[in-house]
Amino acid sequence: MRTVYRSAVVVLWLALWACSEDEKSSKHAAHMESTPPGYEPESIIPEDYNPPSLLELTPERQLELFSHIEDTFAHTTAARGKKVAEIPMRDKQIEPVVTWRDETYADLEAFMVASRTTGLLVLHDGEIVLERYALGRDKDERWTSFSVGKSLTSLLVGAAIEDGYIKDLDEPVTKYIPDLKDSAYEGVNLRQLLTMTSGVKWNEDYADPNSDVARSSFWPGEPGVNQLVSYMRMLPRAAEPGTMFSYKTGETDMAGILVANATGRGLSEYLSEKIWAPFGMEQDAIWMVDRGSIERGGCCISMTLRDYARVALFVLSGAKAAGKRVVPEWYLKEATSNQIMAPAMGSYGYFWWIGAAGSFSARGIFGQGIQIIPDEKLVVVTNAAWPTAVGQEYVQSQTAFVAAVRAAL
Repeated sequence: MRTVYRSAVVVLWLALWACSEDEKSSKHAAHMESTPPGYEPESIIPEDYNPPSLLELTPERQLELFSHIEDTFAHTTAARGKKVAEIPMRDKQIEPVVTWRDETYADLEAFMVASRTTGLLVLHDGEIVLERYALGRDKDERWTSFSVGKSLTSLLVGAAIEDGYIKDLDEPVTKYIPDLKDSAYEGVNLRQLLTMTSGVKWNEDYADPNSDVARSSFWPGEPGVNQLVSYMRMLPRAAEPGTMFSYKTGETDMAGILVANATGRGLSEYLSEKIWAPFGMEQDAIWMVDRGSIERGGCCISMTLRDYARVALFVLSGAKAAGKRVVPEWYLKEATSNQIMAPAMGSYGYFWWIGAAGSFSARGIFGQGIQIIPDEKLVVVTNAAWPTAVGQEYVQSQTAFVAAVRAAL
């Protein structure tokens, strides 16, 4: 009789568990099919808001603004958690000797001053083997990311998929940003947005004051529409979706708005919840907002040099924080490997640049970067204030530094 009773209890428990799982699945499915909640933040933009162009600063002003962007630009804050994930320091630090512009630098500080580099940090097998600061910067100062922020936006897209806010990458962009309907973004899916193969025409020339990347930040917009969405929806089409890779900061801004609309909250709040607090970042992050008070998905997250390194460690952990998966395994693998398919040409994942032998990187203008080389257990973080947004001469300074690091290990 006791055996029969126990069997009945087990059957009842299994039935209740199955009902519970069915209910969870039904709720999840309903959420996936529902209309995204949208996001309308309260304005934090002052009436007299008139920030300078980050593309037109003097060298002295660069050092001031890049390290304290919150003093001049409207922003939100991604809060750190209660605990900091300490990064161990290796007993034996490396002393790389860098050869650049036909000159050899045994003194790393001299190299940093010459290349206008404010911070260098190297991780090998999870340990700091080099950490240096120059041009007046110290270890507690944040530094703005420029387009390194794109790669964090990519991680938040992955988090929104893991959380069920986004169904898959084949969904249309217009589902999450309805104001892009009847524009060149009609028919563009999330995968094409993430790989910058939308086919929408865009000019990313940082030296041209009339380029899209320069004009969009100061676009007056139109009533009832986010200012950047207003700009993007007026752009013409240059190619069919999926057939051409063209780097567009505006599309990462759209990805940020897409995540905000999908989750119903700001990117800083979501970043704090999913990565910044649970992974143990050492300082709050500062995230610049657009004129609609939404964080710029394509730019300008300010963090310490060590927190840049922790972003790399988060990715190398498999995008897990506090023992929980934040980003789907398949998404992280695709995001950090080449997703540009013929006839388009390029080497790009989902807002991550793809290098040789499984390496990948997050890159920002004026010399910001997180380079990750998994096979060598190597991470190289750079912050700088180059005299030009891009330029082969200064790109070569970073290539030379990485070569020197490899030789010193």
